[in-house]
Amino acid sequence: MLGNAALSIMKICVGGLAGSVALIGDGIDSASDVLIGAISLAVGRIISKPADKEHPWGHGRAEVIATAFLAFVLFTMGVQLIISAISRLVSGEWGGAPSKAAIIAAIISVAGKLILAWSQRFLGRRASSPMLRANAANMLGDVLISAGVLIGVTISRLTGVSIADVILTMLIGGWIIKTAVGIFPEAGRELMDGGGGTGPYAIIFDAVNSVDGAEKPHHARMRSIAGRWDIDLDIEVEPELTVREAHIIASKVENEIKSRLENVLDVMVHVEPRDDDSEEGYGLSEDGL
Repeated sequence: MLGNAALSIMKICVGGLAGSVALIGDGIDSASDVLIGAISLAVGRIISKPADKEHPWGHGRAEVIATAFLAFVLFTMGVQLIISAISRLVSGEWGGAPSKAAIIAAIISVAGKLILAWSQRFLGRRASSPMLRANAANMLGDVLISAGVLIGVTISRLTGVSIADVILTMLIGGWIIKTAVGIFPEAGRELMDGGGGTGPYAIIFDAVNSVDGAEKPHHARMRSIAGRWDIDLDIEVEPELTVREAHIIASKVENEIKSRLENVLDVMVHVEPRDDDSEEGYGLSEDGL
């Protein structure tokens, strides 16, 4: 957050003094990253709270809500940049070529964004945080934006006309919109309790089949809460087993799943007698993969 704040202030100030609207637009994009950082800090405090009476599943969904909100903010910023650039292009107010300071600021921006993007990518994977991973993707895009600004400012400097700077501003706006549209599906998938494809289901079915006495895993459902898996599934056991014996098998299934699948929040195993004919209205089975 502090790194983006420094880059944002530098690019907006230098862009204003040097006459580069693309550099100002890049600075506005960095300002949105400051907002992302601030919200990440606030969300981090919320999701770290333990479950309570009002939130028995914990507070992990706060991160997804914040991610969806940030996607909307980024989309709005991108649209505003495009509208501003089109207005300037239509009016013919291109201005003169930006000064050499704009080139220096763009070079600093590329280097700074590379460092920030790498750190967010590394920490996002380590924390299994969709918000940090989305931010890393956003900042990798920022590296390309800053590189494009560097090229556009250089072209404007060489030609003496800043039309390339204005056109580049529209491209920056389009890239920000693309980033926002790319972030939202992941947030929507988690809000709708969507899974991560059939791969994780295959892992839990293999885990069940490796436990003696556990058969026919079915009615399996997986959802992600703040990057951690909440898993429900049914298994079949011999009808003659005692409750204690069936419970021991279910516990072994739970431990086997946790040993094979990373970032598991909870596993709920429902035990049924073998050849139970009850119909299941939802969930996946091995036959459904």
